[in-house]
Amino acid sequence: MADLGKKYCVNCLADVTNLRLRCTDCPDIELCPECFSAGAELGNHRRWHGYQQVDGGRFSLWGPEAEGGWTSREEQSLLDAIEQYGFGNWEDMAAHVGASRTPQEVMEHYVTMYIHGNLGKACIPDSIPNRVTDHTCPSGGPLSPSLTTPLPPLDISLAEQQQLGYMPLRDDYEIEYDQDAEKLISGLSVNYDDEDVEIEMKRAHVDMYVRKLRERQRRKNIARDYNLVPGFLGRDKKDKEKAPKRKITKEEKEQRVRLRGLCQFMAHREFEDFFENMHKERVLRAKVRELQRYRRNGITRLEESSEYEAARHKREKRKENKSVVTSKRGSGGGGGIKEEGKDGEFSAIENLTGFELLSDREKVLCNSLNLSPARYLTVKTIIIKDHLQKRQGIPAKSRLPSYLDKVLKKRILTFLTESGWISRDAS
Repeated sequence: MADLGKKYCVNCLADVTNLRLRCTDCPDIELCPECFSAGAELGNHRRWHGYQQVDGGRFSLWGPEAEGGWTSREEQSLLDAIEQYGFGNWEDMAAHVGASRTPQEVMEHYVTMYIHGNLGKACIPDSIPNRVTDHTCPSGGPLSPSLTTPLPPLDISLAEQQQLGYMPLRDDYEIEYDQDAEKLISGLSVNYDDEDVEIEMKRAHVDMYVRKLRERQRRKNIARDYNLVPGFLGRDKKDKEKAPKRKITKEEKEQRVRLRGLCQFMAHREFEDFFENMHKERVLRAKVRELQRYRRNGITRLEESSEYEAARHKREKRKENKSVVTSKRGSGGGGGIKEEGKDGEFSAIENLTGFELLSDREKVLCNSLNLSPARYLTVKTIIIKDHLQKRQGIPAKSRLPSYLDKVLKKRILTFLTESGWISRDAS
């Protein structure tokens, strides 16, 4: 008697009580899913006939190995509940499915089978078009937490907080930048009968308010980065005394004041590195000028520079002594004339430009020819340059200055030849 309620496939005699497919054209033709998918034909029944699915609501949609043993009726109730109550209302959905399912089971089954399962992968695309932008992401839009998240509170005393009007738990001040910014949105309200123009106007107000919030937060970040609050309270002086740094010149201090406007575009570390690099550039330029001066004086090795500097120091010392003797002679008498000795030999040219670049022999030559050191160096450079071009086979047209006559030219050529600057055939 128990078998009277069961249904069997007319083709393979399998039990199809839970699920069978009935032909709508042939009476009493009911097939199991396997025979139906294989296209079984019996008597007048053909595979292209219409069919109707008949089930008792007790078969599993995901197979017997699926977790939880959800029947087809429960699956249908779950889909109806998700459409009626919406995603996330798991308690209402569990009550709709039946008392046998808890909200946790309903949530896990739906997420596992319909979202992360094969059905969800096939139906939910990777990139959803016209998707609503999440304005709460850190690098997102105007409501980003990075805009409104307060910085760590300042480490200042209670008296200093009262002096500044600072509220540490909110990282706000009693008087903020653009204090009346909130008035832009304080009177706004969303009405369903608003026209498009009114909606756009309200959006513009919100956008202006967000821009003011960004500017307010930017100024707070700059003040925190450059330690403006400790500087206002006089704490930065103690920190500067603890951290020894290079001495800042007066010119650099003035330059820092002139370039203070860059602070709003550069972080404090970048601003300090900028001036540190400028200081390194000045040091390098001074070193390059010093090496160029050595090269002009014929020094090609660093070992020779120490000897040159010692000789230059002696020469400057002699100049100082001579100026002292001259001042004594002018103030008290002529007893120091003989003490000048050789120091007064080049008095006619020693104060002219380029005198310190001449050797002793060149000083004697310029003094005897009554030729300024600058003019002599110009002629010397032209002659040596023409000589080098001729030795390389390059035709050179001599362009000596007009103040150089034949006698001066001959004496300078003879001197350069004897000194080894040019060869004898060139002279």
